[in-house]
Order: sequence, then structure tokens, then C-alpha cells
Amino acid sequence: MESKFHAELAQDLSLMLNDSDDFNVIIQVGEDHNMKEFRMHSNILKARSPYFKNALSGRSTTTKRKTDNFKRSEIIEFKKSHVTPNSFEIILKYIYTGEVDLSKLSGVEILGVLVASDELLLEKLFNYVQDHLIAKQTVWVKQNYVLVLHTIFKLSNYDLQIEETVAWDYLIKWGIEQTPGLVSKNNDKTKWNDNNYRALKRTISHFIPLIRFVEISPADFYDKVRPYKAVIPDYIYEEITEFYYKNTLPKTTILPPRNAKVRIESRLIKLNNACIIAGWIERKNEKSISNKYNFDLLYRSSRDGININTFRTKCNNQGPCLVLVKHQQSTKIYGGYNPLGFMHSGGQWRNTTESFIFSFESDREVQNTNISRVNNNYCNYAIYECYTYGFSFGNMFYMNSDNNIYFSNQGYYDGNIDDVLSPYLNNNFVPGEIEVFKITTS
Repeated sequence: MESKFHAELAQDLSLMLNDSDDFNVIIQVGEDHNMKEFRMHSNILKARSPYFKNALSGRSTTTKRKTDNFKRSEIIEFKKSHVTPNSFEIILKYIYTGEVDLSKLSGVEILGVLVASDELLLEKLFNYVQDHLIAKQTVWVKQNYVLVLHTIFKLSNYDLQIEETVAWDYLIKWGIEQTPGLVSKNNDKTKWNDNNYRALKRTISHFIPLIRFVEISPADFYDKVRPYKAVIPDYIYEEITEFYYKNTLPKTTILPPRNAKVRIESRLIKLNNACIIAGWIERKNEKSISNKYNFDLLYRSSRDGININTFRTKCNNQGPCLVLVKHQQSTKIYGGYNPLGFMHSGGQWRNTTESFIFSFESDREVQNTNISRVNNNYCNYAIYECYTYGFSFGNMFYMNSDNNIYFSNQGYYDGNIDDVLSPYLNNNFVPGEIEVFKITTS
């Protein structure tokens, strides 16, 4: 029988870190009064970090920064003046023992660990620190958004789970607070003059190119960005305007999407809703999803017409799908996840344990979303396929041949299904909009 002693191995390696008599690498971290010298072992560094593997092998690589003072002798020396000693200690403990404790670090210190792990190409540590920063330091990230934005712009892998409209709002709010004379006028833009706009433009000019304007909806652009046209460079504003009118991507301001794990273009839900749905699919918190999700639009009733035949033509045999329905006379959004996809059938129940139904108010916080998963005792009745239906989740949430949406609690889905279907349980309504997305993961 095989035995594993990983804990003892980590403990022994930690002794090498604390008692490094046979070191052959010195790394000077920080600068001036906040500089600390670390003594380490090249074999361990090369085994654990692709950055050090390249640097210590004497090869010239793009990962080595110009600020590194690197030379070879019996003792190999590095200088990392832009990394703090506190952040580097976390990195070293991870390299030597595989252990990480971020619980006692401030938001700015965690951000420092994120930057250092990115530079040293420690992908698993980077992902862990990123998830921790998003999940545990949400308030700090929002309060220091511009610092975070400016820092992570330098990173290639960071997925900041925040909508671009919110990013713009934070930038404007921060800029006003940093610009003398604007705070008192913040609530009344009619009192602003040209000098006020020029002053705000100077304050935020370095950050404007970091905003992904193409990820802001036309409505939000009109309501939130257009009033500040004077602070946006003309060439950027012209490119974004052309994008909205002609769908032409900008040539000089294009940046990779901020949230690389989820892609959706919906008129009914926002990016943070889509992230939550992706988390439900994996049965995880939305900040911990493993896969990347593309929600590709198959059907939109305002574009394709509200008709079950058109629905089936567009959506059949496309794989896992997300259905979204907006009530015509309220802000209520209803939805369902079909992991099996839709198919032609004269009347057939289909078995799955992964389908679910949900609802929320589109004008409220996403935390108010209600979800009901299929009852494992009735998973044979999770999805109903019939040519007279557009879709049917257990005959509890379905689109009938009259193109209306019907609800009925058959007991096939668990938990708070009454809350999910409220206030239209055992009733029907005319949909204001229906969207169906094909879901692919990578």
C-alpha cells in the first residue's frame, strides 16, 4: 500500500527556508528602509517557478524585467525593488511548502502578492490569490478601485468580476473626489463649467484608456458616459461612437475583456447575473467557477418573433441552453437551465439531475435571486419535450402553443419553487421578451 507524507515534506522544506546555510541565491526585495535580503536555493526556485527556471539557467527571456540586477558568481543575486518584503515572504512560503495564508493581510498586501505571483509565473498561486481578493476583499476593491485598475492593467491574466459600467462609475466618482472644487458640485452638473471638466479630465486621463467602452451597453453609454464626453479624448469617443453605430471595433483602444470567464450579450440580464448562473451550473460560488463560459444568443423574441416553431428552429439540437423570460408588465425575470438541450419530440420526458429554474427582479441586487433545482426523486421529469411547447421545465415553467408562459407546481423541482414562480403560480402571462443562449465551456 502506498503511503504519502506531504505534510512532513513541507515541514522539512520550511526548515531549509528558515535555516539556509547552504544557500546559493540572494534576493534583495524592496528598497530603501523597506528592503530585506532573502537567502534561497536555486534548485528549489527552478523547480517551483518558471521565472526562476529561465533566469537561473542563464537564458535571456521576456519574463526577466529590466529592473533585475542579475549576475552570476558562486552566489547568484537578484534585486526586486518593486516587490515588498511582506508580499515576497508569502511567495517564498508557497514556493518551499505549498502553503498560503492570506487571512491576516490587508487588501493592498494581497494585491502585492498577486502582482509578484504574476511576475514569477506562479499560475496556481495567482489564481488562488485572485479568487481570494475578489471574494474576501470586495469592499476594499470597490473603495480602492482606481488603484486596483491601474495595477491589474499590467497583469495578463486578471479577471476582475465587475461590470464595465460599474468601473466607469467608480472612476468618475474617484476623479470628482480627487479634483479640487468638484465635490461640492457633484450632485449638480449644471453648475460645472469648462474649467471643471478640463480639471476632471486631467485627473483621470491616465485611466480612460483602461475602460473597455465596448462592453458598456448603448443605453448605459448614453446615460452615464455621454454626459462626460468632455473628459474623454476625441479619438476614443469617436471610435466608441463608430462602434455603436457600425459595430466596428476600435483600433487604438481595444483591450481584452475584463471578466474572461463569462461572455454574454443579453438585454435581460447583466454580466454579474450570468456569473451567478455559471456558478449554479457548477454548483459553486460564482467567484470560484472553473470553466470559461460563452453564452451565444440563439433566439430573441423581439428579433425573431414570439413563435414556438421559430423557437424550435433556432434552438433545437444546440446542446445545453439557458432560457430567459421577462414579464411584459413588471421587472420580473424568469429563467431555466437545460443541460440536455432542446430536441424534436412528439411527447417525451427527459432525465437530468442538473436542470434548474430561477427568477429575480431585474432592478434589484443579484443576491435576491431565487433558484429551484430538479428534485432527485423526480429527475425523470426534469425536461418535457413536445412539439406543442417551445420549452418546458417539468411542465412547471413552459412556453405553450399560444406563445404564453405558464407556471404550475407539479412537485418535480425542489425547495422554494413557489418563490421562484411567484406571483404567477398556476397562472400564465404574455412574455415581454424571451432569450435563449447556447452554453459552451472551455
